[in-house]
Amino acid sequence: MLKATLRSFLAHKGRLLLSALAVLLSVAFVTGSLIFSDTVGHTFDRLFASTAADVTVSPKEDLDEAVPSGRTATLPAALADRVRRVDGVAGVRAEVKVEGLTVTDEDNESVSPTTGAPTLGNAWQPGPRSPVELTSGRAPRGPGEALLDSETAGREDVAVGDTLTVIAPPGSFRVRVVGLVTFTTTNPGAARIYFDTPTARTKLLGAPGAATSLAVDAADGVGDQLLKQRVAAALGPHAYDFRTAGEQAESDVEQLGGFLDVIKYVMLGFAGVAVLVGVFLIVNTFSMLIAQRTRELGLLRALGADRRQVRRSVLTEAFLLGLVGSTLGLAAGIGLAAGLIALMGLLGTNIDAGEMVIGWVTPVAAYVVGLGVTFVAAYLPARRAAGVSPMAALSDAEVAGVGRPLRVRAVAGAVVGAAGAAALAGCAASGRTASAASLLGLGVVLTLIAAVIAGPLLVRPVIRVLGAAFPALFGSIGRMSQRNALRNPRRTGATAAALMVGIALVGGMSVASESMTRSFDQQIDRTLGADFVVQNTNFLPFPREVTDAVRETDGVGLVVRGRFTPVAVRLPDGDRVETTAAAYDPRLDEVANITYTRGDTAAALAPGRLAMDRDFARDHGVRVGSTLPVWFQGGRSATLRVGALTDQDSAEGFATQGGLYFGLATLERYAPGGQDSALYVNAAPGTSDASLRAALEETLEPYPQVQVRDLADYKQLVRDQISVLLYLVYALLGLAIIIAVLGVVNTLALSVVERTREIGLLRAIGLARRQLRRMIRLESVVIAVFGAVLGLMLGLVWGVSMQQVLALQGMTALAIPWFTIVAVVVGSAVVGVVAALLPALRASRMNVLAAIAHE
Repeated sequence: MLKATLRSFLAHKGRLLLSALAVLLSVAFVTGSLIFSDTVGHTFDRLFASTAADVTVSPKEDLDEAVPSGRTATLPAALADRVRRVDGVAGVRAEVKVEGLTVTDEDNESVSPTTGAPTLGNAWQPGPRSPVELTSGRAPRGPGEALLDSETAGREDVAVGDTLTVIAPPGSFRVRVVGLVTFTTTNPGAARIYFDTPTARTKLLGAPGAATSLAVDAADGVGDQLLKQRVAAALGPHAYDFRTAGEQAESDVEQLGGFLDVIKYVMLGFAGVAVLVGVFLIVNTFSMLIAQRTRELGLLRALGADRRQVRRSVLTEAFLLGLVGSTLGLAAGIGLAAGLIALMGLLGTNIDAGEMVIGWVTPVAAYVVGLGVTFVAAYLPARRAAGVSPMAALSDAEVAGVGRPLRVRAVAGAVVGAAGAAALAGCAASGRTASAASLLGLGVVLTLIAAVIAGPLLVRPVIRVLGAAFPALFGSIGRMSQRNALRNPRRTGATAAALMVGIALVGGMSVASESMTRSFDQQIDRTLGADFVVQNTNFLPFPREVTDAVRETDGVGLVVRGRFTPVAVRLPDGDRVETTAAAYDPRLDEVANITYTRGDTAAALAPGRLAMDRDFARDHGVRVGSTLPVWFQGGRSATLRVGALTDQDSAEGFATQGGLYFGLATLERYAPGGQDSALYVNAAPGTSDASLRAALEETLEPYPQVQVRDLADYKQLVRDQISVLLYLVYALLGLAIIIAVLGVVNTLALSVVERTREIGLLRAIGLARRQLRRMIRLESVVIAVFGAVLGLMLGLVWGVSMQQVLALQGMTALAIPWFTIVAVVVGSAVVGVVAALLPALRASRMNVLAAIAHE
């Protein structure tokens, strides 16, 4: 049996190649994501470990910034003198490191990274643990000099002697580049500019006696943990954060972890789609191969092979297929990881591909995924093969037709589909986002399973409709192509299912994204009353001088500032919620339309008061007049009274948890030092919008990071943010289509082999090669369009259900992207044509007499 299995596998290796490609793609994305994330993680581990001081002292920050506030936490630089006297300290440096700078050249063009990585301003303090070294020019001396990293200088064509403008939180200033520094380890993608220590303190922090951290070096023989304890005892264990080199490196890696996780999970999402679609391809391939080997299997049974041996033979072929696909996929995954590393280099993050990390988990995952996919996909065809009696097999009965009748599928599909529909219907009935999202996920899985189970049942009625025009348009060729697609509903359903998955995903996400866009448009129309909004391109805060410049612009009548800050709130029900709160100037009513259920803007922005979303307040037992403990950045706390309740659907700014906001005076009292994130500007009486916009753009020309937006621009900004998610979905669709094309090609190729004698007879009675190719193309097109129709129907149901979940967050508009739907149907027809090219060409080249004699 083993010899027979190996010979059968080698005899059909060409037909199995496309299935192996599905396994290869699945494994490649899994292994590529693991290798890439492990390599990047290892590289940054080494970077942070090599640059971290033995002990780092930093300001205590208990709240994480989900939205940047622009506040730089500092500590007194004079603490370095106290630490220097601690036993076991070999040296102390009061460091300055500020993120979010904008640097422009002499042509007022930004030299900051375009990839979203920050521009860091540092005090120049060279040492053995510095990530850079001076490679050109000299060190900076005085407030008018600076160093720039060589990669940024090369990318932006900046040379020693050039003049740059630095836009920092305290204000802008000009410097001359007196030297270039080069990274000694990995460049994390950020641009770095260095100043002497006095300049860094005064120009970046606005305080000559401040620092952002203390770097403490241990004397020989003193451990990091012991030194940390001594420094903490000298400064007070609760006054600052104290970290050893290992703890600091771990903290830095955690901050980077979100970025790495995004890449890993996106790639694993691609892998999941590849696995799911690949299963359909492999099931179809094995089902058809077994159907074509009916006589071979019957002879084996007649010669004494029992059911277990036949099943084992098919599963052995699946094992060999998985082994080959996994091995090739592992190699492809290494290549994919190398490509991603090269792409990171083009984006400014240099990682040495020669130090690629391939842990033991990676090959294990490769073979578990590859072998698991093929075994799962081949198990059902193997059982069907083993269930055929020797006499039935010898009489050429199709194994693919053996098994549970379609009525069993009908019952199973109806039961699973009803459960899925009930779960999706529950999304609208559920009042809580978390439970609605859980029901949505369950409903999506169940309806997908139901569609796969019931797919063959829909083949005959749907394809009769889709191919109804074929006989009229193409005559007998069209009629034969339609009947060929109807010949084996299971095969057609399984082939179309691969395409259905990708299109259902794209359809659902398209409806959700279009609904989000429409909802945001309506919300902006309802709430935004300002003529213009001045905002950073990346929603980052900007210096106070931008606000001052806008206020002094001719034609400006009113400027209302908006800021964001992280807070923690203790609620009456005992919950402690960390969220992002907003702060505004008192005249907020003149630039925003907010619906209050209790109170008003004056009550919300009064000193010591705050506003809250009504639903959040109801869930936590809060009412107007309730007093709540609130913690701010820097450890300060206050007791604020609830002055107003709002409908968050109409609240301006970010829709954060709780919808908290208060007056800027309150924020400045408890968390000073933040920066404005948005300016809402109204024109002065008699000033037109066009003239004000031109004046504002001229005023803001020295600040390339800040943009002027009107209502239409603001809507477009939101659309662009949502489009990022949609592009990812389109990429997933592209992958699904690639594998679906392989499935259609495989099905048609095996179908051509199966119908060799039939094709020979058709050719013998006068069917031309061109007509034969057209027949196979039309069959492919109708199968692809069938999959597209099922996918779109399923996707529309998913999309409407997603919108019901989004409605719980205030996004109540439902929008159907009809253009996308039409494009998908047309595209699926194109996919069918492309998939049929090779099988049709092969069929047309058959020798007529050899085909007629084929058995």
